Amino acid sequence: MEQVIVAFENSQTAQRVKEILETDGAISCVLCKTADQVRRSVHSLHVSAVVCGFKLADQGAEALYSDLPPSCAMLVLAHQNLLELLREEDIFRLATPVSRGDLLASARMLLQIGRRLERSLRPHRSAGEQAVIDRAKALLMERSGMSEAQAYRYLQKTSMDNSVRLIQTAQAVLESTDIG
Repeated sequence: MEQVIVAFENSQTAQRVKEILETDGAISCVLCKTADQVRRSVHSLHVSAVVCGFKLADQGAEALYSDLPPSCAMLVLAHQNLLELLREEDIFRLATPVSRGDLLASARMLLQIGRRLERSLRPHRSAGEQAVIDRAKALLMERSGMSEAQAYRYLQKTSMDNSVRLIQTAQAVLESTDIG
């Protein structure tokens, strides 16, 4: 089941959209009311699609879009006159009122685009680089009692904190054990 963030200032609108999107059981919705909640949810849940109104409680949809990862697609539901104010060409638009069928079809398309964006932006590693990362994960699992997911997350977080590529962090982990 794929997750979509549904974010509207009006809770009733958010609930109606959620009910429509969840009707066939293929989509699970996370409700948000503010842009800040959307940003946190996108990053913590790794969601690649946001369906929202033109404006949220704390920020407009266009400003929010600029804060989202490049692998996240956005669909704005609003009256046509508001949709025409959006300057960002990569935001998908659907004029309200909208039929259930159009909303479902648009959400499915949004998820498909989000998956494609995620695949195209995913870093491509050589087999050698992947082997180094796998050895570093195995070492962390053995020495620190981490699960594979924890070891990978440790490598990711350390890489981000030090502004280096994941392969460099993995090499540093392996080199630090060679010294000691």
